[in-house]
Amino acid sequence: MKLIPESNAWATQASARSRSTEPPYVSQDPRQISETWRSLEPSCLYRMGATLSASVALMPQLAALGIVSADLGRTRAFYGLLGIEIPEGDGHVETTLPNGVRFMVDTDEVVLSFRPDWQRATGNQLGLAFECATAAEVDEAYARVAAAGFEVEKEPFDAFWGQRYAQLRDPDGVPVDLFAWT
Repeated sequence: MKLIPESNAWATQASARSRSTEPPYVSQDPRQISETWRSLEPSCLYRMGATLSASVALMPQLAALGIVSADLGRTRAFYGLLGIEIPEGDGHVETTLPNGVRFMVDTDEVVLSFRPDWQRATGNQLGLAFECATAAEVDEAYARVAAAGFEVEKEPFDAFWGQRYAQLRDPDGVPVDLFAWT
């Protein structure tokens, strides 16, 4: 069965939902999933490609971001200014972001407990980018972080690629970008 992204696509989906048994394209068998993927209408794939590749193609999914903190209290304060409420705790703390990704913070001691050869490198091991709803929100978040005394890299600017963009650094030197599509 081909999904057709025109107006009759909704009718096709509605009739599939009214069946007493699951339609043949609903399967957990990887071979059948692969066949379903190949049978979809190309224009449908274009619009739903990211969703389909995440739900149909068998591949690892990004579930968590982890950073190492030299000072958990300052890290908690910095990310709190960006709207991420990191819970109190020692060693390892984490929270789930609104998009479902876990945001994890470990102290140096925790990382050294399972990687004794680990050495801190200032900020070059990871970069984070936070999407803001508007250009004004980029400016406001940047101002909040700067006013709290944290390191700022580049003031908000209108980038040639169509975003309002700013760059910060968290207390451990990790690059943190703020952006909004303009």
